[in-house]
Amino acid sequence: MPMIASLLCGLVFGAGLLISGMVQPTKVIGFLDIFGAWDPSLAVVMIAALAVSVPGFMLAKGRSWPLLAARNFWPTRDDIDRPLVVGSTLFGIGWGLVGLCPGPALESLATLSPDVLVFVAAMAAGMVLRDLWQRSRPATPREQALTSADG
Repeated sequence: MPMIASLLCGLVFGAGLLISGMVQPTKVIGFLDIFGAWDPSLAVVMIAALAVSVPGFMLAKGRSWPLLAARNFWPTRDDIDRPLVVGSTLFGIGWGLVGLCPGPALESLATLSPDVLVFVAAMAAGMVLRDLWQRSRPATPREQALTSADG
């Protein structure tokens, strides 16, 4: 059942990306171009997403156990550290330059567009390189404590 629920959630997410136009890089870049031909429709998409997801999260947070899993997987960290800031900055720069982020990029693979193929290959390479870098350095005592606390 959890696999079916995951599939259905992914299909709803993908449909939302298609319906909202998030898979169109020009729409995203138009939203970020506040001094040019600004397209505010993406703000409406974000507000609608919050209107749907916030009540769902509030309901889920109020439950002592999840419906389709053995335990809850809520984030345990609430600090803002250097890797978070660097990663967020790189994500924002990439999203602003290209108009794609991971979800829409993976959905856009169906078009077989050379631009999308290059983007997804670069994204995958970045993920692999970051993982290799993380594994190559010794964990700090704080990282060890967080890892053991997460199970």
